[in-house]
Amino acid sequence: MTDAGQAKLDAFLGKMVGDLGAIATGAGVLLGDRLGLFKALREGGKMTPTELAKGTGTQERLVREWLSGQAAAGYVDYDEATDRFYLNAEQELVFADEDSPAFMAGAFEVMSTLWLDEEKVRNAFKSGKGVAWHEHSACLFRGTERFFRPGYNANLIDSWLPALDGVVAKLERGAEVADVGCGHGASTVLMARAFPNSRFTGFDYHEPSIERARKAAAEAGVSANTRFEVAAAKTYPGTYDLVAFFDCLHDMGDPAGAAKHVHTSLKPDGTWMIVEPFAHDHLSANLNPVGRVYYAASTFVCTPASLSQEVGLGLGAQAGEAKLRKVVTSGGFKRFHRATETPFNMVLEARP
Repeated sequence: MTDAGQAKLDAFLGKMVGDLGAIATGAGVLLGDRLGLFKALREGGKMTPTELAKGTGTQERLVREWLSGQAAAGYVDYDEATDRFYLNAEQELVFADEDSPAFMAGAFEVMSTLWLDEEKVRNAFKSGKGVAWHEHSACLFRGTERFFRPGYNANLIDSWLPALDGVVAKLERGAEVADVGCGHGASTVLMARAFPNSRFTGFDYHEPSIERARKAAAEAGVSANTRFEVAAAKTYPGTYDLVAFFDCLHDMGDPAGAAKHVHTSLKPDGTWMIVEPFAHDHLSANLNPVGRVYYAASTFVCTPASLSQEVGLGLGAQAGEAKLRKVVTSGGFKRFHRATETPFNMVLEARP
């Protein structure tokens, strides 16, 4: 091998070390999240492993090893002078504050299902039958809600809804809203709390998620103007001023069929809000860190979910605006545009 070739190999191996470290550290994030170690660090300030173990009812030797690994990753800070560990302000927002717009611990819970369900997805690669959403490990449902909720908290009420033509005024007066594919109901509850004069119905085909959403609404005190029902995107009942799809259209086997049903369920001046993972229309523009995460999730979750259903269009989590426009307009919608975006999402508005 030439010197230049060896240098390229060494650089690639260095990248591999970094990637392996990220994978291993991610398991540690999941562990620390579930044991309450991050939150205890936020509350306790600089702590020794003994202090953190005592405060969380865990074993000191294992806690010391966990802290060391997280510090090596830069996820926890270490004060050498006092032999104590702590979270800096940024680490607190990412790992310990569930209400922070930067909270990311839920994302690691989602990533864990990629490993847990690898065999199911491997079989789907061979059979072509896909893997339905409900066939995944439970951590996917819980993690998805925790992963998306910070973005909804940061953007839905203050940015996304105001970007839609006339929608906020309707919600303030009192509107009928359907949140289709609502999962655990994070988006539904947020809207119901912000617009008490409106009535919100969350629909999802996954009954355990609907049960959790009902509990979430009760805990948030919005049961009076919120209800959740088990129903699919092509069959949910009712007529609405606003229909919202949050990060779910690309998971559907027949998104065009869903678009047609949305069209029939909207009032003549109604709006369909479609929130989808941010993506460009061409692959080369998506070969970046955000695309890397979304393509991985799409390989293991989104595309197999679509292939497990009728039609099985398989849009994937990086479909891009052009493909989504084709799906939406095939349902009868005449007006379609991108209302706003973030680095992780694009918000599309469709009108009859």
